[in-house]
Amino acid sequence: MRRVVWSRIFYSLALLLTLATSGASTQSQPTGMPNRVEITPRLVTSGQPSAEALARLAATGFEAVIYLAPPTVSDAVRDEALIVGKQGLVFVNIPIKFDSPAEKDFEAFTSVLSALSARNVLVHCQINLRASSMVFLHRVISRKEDPRVAYEAVAKVWSPDGPWKKLMQALLSKNGVNFEPY
Repeated sequence: MRRVVWSRIFYSLALLLTLATSGASTQSQPTGMPNRVEITPRLVTSGQPSAEALARLAATGFEAVIYLAPPTVSDAVRDEALIVGKQGLVFVNIPIKFDSPAEKDFEAFTSVLSALSARNVLVHCQINLRASSMVFLHRVISRKEDPRVAYEAVAKVWSPDGPWKKLMQALLSKNGVNFEPY
């Protein structure tokens, strides 16, 4: 009899704990943001948010959006700048060509992100390849963070190759950072 009572109590507590924590995780992981990676409470990267997710950014605490793909890509959200701007958020588009990222793209990005450092910022592109890579470079080169720690956010999304790996290697080397992206 005691065993049955304790197992029911345990089951009830486990169920309550599951219900209580499931609501919290929904708030911290809003839907409509593929490949979302929280770098810090103030900095998040993701793939292309849905129009609905973009319309809820201010309500979820964001204050600025940096979009790193050309607005003409096939899955871009039409009127993203307008959707974001209507909420009073800062919107910046740095249209980085995926097959030819350049040092000037990084310089523009790190300048904008540094200027927005006091705000809650979403950095996104289509899949979170451009965004995760540029944020990694910013963290390591501009903020002097440990590249092994900073790269963990990139590795959650992809393993850069081709022109992205070359750009990373060149910028890390130029800035005296001894790290090999894998």
